[in-house]
Amino acid sequence: RLFAHWEAVASTHRVSLPRDMAGPIAQMARHRQAREPVPYISLSQNGKCEEAAYEERRYPAGKWACVTMGEPMYEQSISMSFMKLMRYICKENSVGRYLGMTVPVLNEIHLTKEGTKLEREVLTAYYLPGEFQQNPPVPMDPEIHIIERAPLRVITRVFYGMTTEETILREISLFWELLGSTDTVLRQTYIVASYENPSIPQRRNEIWFICQA
Repeated sequence: RLFAHWEAVASTHRVSLPRDMAGPIAQMARHRQAREPVPYISLSQNGKCEEAAYEERRYPAGKWACVTMGEPMYEQSISMSFMKLMRYICKENSVGRYLGMTVPVLNEIHLTKEGTKLEREVLTAYYLPGEFQQNPPVPMDPEIHIIERAPLRVITRVFYGMTTEETILREISLFWELLGSTDTVLRQTYIVASYENPSIPQRRNEIWFICQA
C-alpha cells in the first residue's frame, strides 16, 4: 500500500517508481520522525506581526552527497536525484546501513540569461549527518558525489505547496519584490530547500537567495 501511494505521488512528477525503491521507502517511513536539521546561525529576521517575511542565515562548511540531473521538467530531475540519494541513505553505501535523514534537502537551480526559465540541470544535495561528516560513507552509485560545500550566507523565505518550475519562478519574483533592488545576492543561481516529502500537499519549502561572497 505504501509503495502504491508513492507510485501515485511519482506519477504527478511524471516519473515512474522502480520496484527496488520499496525497501528505501519502507525504511524512510520507519524513521520519519528522526530527522537531523542542517546546522546554521540566524543572522537577522525581517518581518511584521511576529511572522518573518525573510531571514538571513549562515551555514557552515560541510559535506553533502550530491546528484546532478537534467531532465525535461524540474520535478523529474529532483525526483530522480532523490531516488538515487534514498538508495544511498538507506543501504547502498560503504557502511551498508541506514545513514539517517537530514533536512532540508537542497536543489540548486540556475535561471536562463533572460531570467524567464530554469536551466535544465539541477543539483540535488543531502547533508551528511553529524556522525558521518568526518568520514562520509562511499556511495555505490557513481553518479553520487560527496563534496565539501563552502560556508554559505543566504536570505531565505518560506513558501508552501508543490515545487514546479512555475511556482519557483513565481516565488523568486515575489522575493525580489520584497527585497527591492540589491546587488548583494546572486541573480542567476538560487536554492530551493525542501523540508518534507513530496506526498505532503502543503509541504514547507524555502527559496534561498545566495549572498555574494
